[in-house]
Amino acid sequence: MGRARKPYPEVRSVSIWLDDHLWRAEGLTSISIATHKGWVEVSIELNRHYLRYLNRGWRLASEAKVKLDRRDRRLIFYLTFRKEVREYRPKNYITVDVNENAEAALIDGVVYLLETDLSKVTLGYYYRRKRAQEKYDKVYGPCSRPARRIFKRLSNNERALKREIRWKLATLIVREAAIVLERLGREPANHMIEHIKDPQLRHRIFQAAFKGMQRAIDEKAREYGVPVIYVDPRNTSRVCPIHGAEIVYGKDRHGACSKGGETWHRDAVACYNLLLRALGGDGGAAPRARAMEAPCRWA
Repeated sequence: MGRARKPYPEVRSVSIWLDDHLWRAEGLTSISIATHKGWVEVSIELNRHYLRYLNRGWRLASEAKVKLDRRDRRLIFYLTFRKEVREYRPKNYITVDVNENAEAALIDGVVYLLETDLSKVTLGYYYRRKRAQEKYDKVYGPCSRPARRIFKRLSNNERALKREIRWKLATLIVREAAIVLERLGREPANHMIEHIKDPQLRHRIFQAAFKGMQRAIDEKAREYGVPVIYVDPRNTSRVCPIHGAEIVYGKDRHGACSKGGETWHRDAVACYNLLLRALGGDGGAAPRARAMEAPCRWA
């Protein structure tokens, strides 16, 4: 094509690595670069990612990369940030019980139930897809292209909304203590629906994505440097953490200890049992167990 045989080489992309002697930051809005004609000051356009690092305590490093963009006639700066960190040593545990409509978290002796209402989100998009299917099947027939386009858009919206809820909850939970989570199996929903015959409830459990919530907490904990401990979840909501006896539940999520008569919320008692199992694990630098008379609060 005549591109390989030319009398001179052609440079299409120019990238230059600069050390601290060839560039310097002039505040937050400009950068000076050393050239063959002296120091040249270039104004920069800030973005959210740049400001996010600065507001979180990161500082510019001495390394930088400059790329020449011929098409738009601009310079692209690739900056490096650094931050001094300290070794994280947890002083307490935060146990988290993952559920469909609320995530229970034991923080400083108080159980907080963070409502998510994921069942309403699941059922809402389920009925939307059902109405769209009934509408488009009458006009275009089954498995039509307009129906598939609507289903794809609804699925993306549902997935984005659930992802936003998970990440917001993970950010609220992961702060100053080690996280204790249930060690769920590969497909926990299959074990939960073994004795459930209601098709709508089975669909809700499948769409709840319990492990998705745990993955969000795990990734956010790694971002903050917080350790995560997984314990056995078996019978955590059925046994009283004080007497070790079975809890008898009624129609709602509240039950009473068969031995002491204490009233427990199903999610709250799971958090306390997860904490006791974490404290009785390896016996290392685990904090002491606290009294089991803390109230339960909704958030």
